[in-house]
Amino acid sequence: MNDAAIRPILTGRKTLVVGVANEHSIAYGCAKAFRTAGADLALTWLNEKARPHVEPLARELEAEIVEPLDVGVPGQLEALFDVVRQRWGRLDHLIHSIAFAPREDLQGGLLDCSASGFATAMDISCHSFIRMAKLAAPLMTGGGCLFAMSYFGADRVVPNYNVMGPVKAALEATCRYLSYELGPQGIRVHAISPGPLKTRAASGLKDFDVMLSEAERKAPIGELVDIMDVGFACAYLASDFAHRITGGTIYVDGGAHVVA
Repeated sequence: MNDAAIRPILTGRKTLVVGVANEHSIAYGCAKAFRTAGADLALTWLNEKARPHVEPLARELEAEIVEPLDVGVPGQLEALFDVVRQRWGRLDHLIHSIAFAPREDLQGGLLDCSASGFATAMDISCHSFIRMAKLAAPLMTGGGCLFAMSYFGADRVVPNYNVMGPVKAALEATCRYLSYELGPQGIRVHAISPGPLKTRAASGLKDFDVMLSEAERKAPIGELVDIMDVGFACAYLASDFAHRITGGTIYVDGGAHVVA
């Protein structure tokens, strides 16, 4: 898609994107699409190792806020929202694009997943979205939109997706319940389910190349999606054109999810 053809449908909207790791991240695709559509950005970096990769992207996208965020570190999430409140005074969109499970729990079968590994995966990949929503809602005084990134493995068994299947299923249910609770405030909530993408997070999955080739084979359009496809889909859903869409799981996978 030609970025120049994108209308500035989000001009002046304040958008927090969590999860940019590098230029291949889904979160980066979302940030770039929202910026192309005119939004003002806040980005986060996970740790000092990630910071040198994220800060140049933040400069490229003219992000107005760039802060550290590891949701596993007590107080960092609250500190981030304090900065957003002080700098902007409001928030229009939140994009949650983070997930984690310990490698030994991710690469083994679900039967072998430890209780601690399961709890860690749920806390970082799912419950952190609830915590973010609670902090974001008071800043969305004029309504807003929350996004969480899921995957088809939440709905159907995908070999080697293992513990992340139940975790993403919980995340999608969380989006439905949050859409119900926050709807009266004009806040919409979407679970986004992209097809498989070559991201750093995906590299931890066993036989990921097989998942890619299978997705391409099944997709009616015969192509894999990319991070900008995901980003522009989210930008549309965040816009006034989609102001009565909420609570569902939106598939951005070339139609692969409809094929048995």
